[in-house]
Formats: sequence, C-alpha cells, structure tokens
Amino acid sequence: MKKSIGAKTIIHPLPVLIVGTYNPNGQPNIMAVSWGGICCSQPPCIAISIREVTQTYQNIVDKKCFTVNIPSEKHVVEADYAGIASGRDENKFEKAGLTAIKSEIIDAPYVDEFPYFLECKLMLTTNIGLHTQFIGEILDLKADGDVLNDKGKPDIKKVRPIIYGSFSNSTYFGIGEEIGEAFSIGKKIE
Repeated sequence: MKKSIGAKTIIHPLPVLIVGTYNPNGQPNIMAVSWGGICCSQPPCIAISIREVTQTYQNIVDKKCFTVNIPSEKHVVEADYAGIASGRDENKFEKAGLTAIKSEIIDAPYVDEFPYFLECKLMLTTNIGLHTQFIGEILDLKADGDVLNDKGKPDIKKVRPIIYGSFSNSTYFGIGEEIGEAFSIGKKIE
C-alpha cells in the first residue's frame, strides 16, 4: 500500500531550463527554471512558471518574449548560479563567465555556450497563485551543429542536458542509459 505524503510539488525528473531576458536598461539576464516544459505541438509552445518577485518575471512582462536555453552537464555550476543570484543585483552572464548573444528574431539574449535554445514570443500569461505561468510560442530553435543527429535535431546523448531531482532531494543529475524506443517497446503488450 502506498503512503500519503500530502500535496507536494514533486515530480521526477524536472528539466533545468535557463530563461534569457533583457531588463529595461538592456542588461541581459538569465534565470534557472525547472517548472516548465513543452505544452503544445501546434503551434509549438513551451510553458514556464515564475514567481512575480523575480527580475525575469518583470522582463517577460515588459518585453513579451524570452529564450529557453538548454545547458549541458559541463555547465551545471553556471546553471545553478543562474537560479541562486538575482538579476536585480548583478549581471549574471558576466559573473558566470557566459556570453549573452542577442536573438535575431526577438528582444531577448541566449547563452552562446549552451548547446541549443528556443526563441519564444509571449502568447499567454496565467496567474496561478505564487507562480505565474508564461506560455511562449516557439518561433525557432537554434542548435550547435555538433549536437544534432542525422535528422538535424538535437540528440540527447550529445546535448547531455541536466535534470533536477526536484525538492525531494535538491540534486542535479545527468541523463541515464537508453532503456527503449518510444512508440515501439509498448507494442510488446499488443
């Protein structure tokens, strides 16, 4: 029998997403977000949930756009830092030794050192409670050529994204071994 532990915000795993925005003075900012993911395929959209007290919240409200950057395992320190420091107090790009590049299609920066990023136009804002969910339409995905597979899409084994174990253990993990092909292994039940 399973044991009840109450209503908790725990789901395994959580992504480590680095959201890029500009503040009103044009300073680039990044923030680590784990409460997010793809939420629609047509149009392609991603949802991220952020507290109103953050600089990133205000930047998205002001600029109506953001980037979602996917860090690799080798950038776990910088990714964690992006969630610790406040963009109100310092230039997190500069302090972390990361390069801010202005997107060509939206008014937001991306992290040059990370394998790929999504360029998003704000589509919908929903106040949920402590967090506000921003849904961004993905206008483009740009990736380093060396992380693409033979179909021209980011390969998880080459990207080596970071995952977060959630608040149950507050630890970062890398990806594990491949255990089966999606939309295929389940056919064994048929």
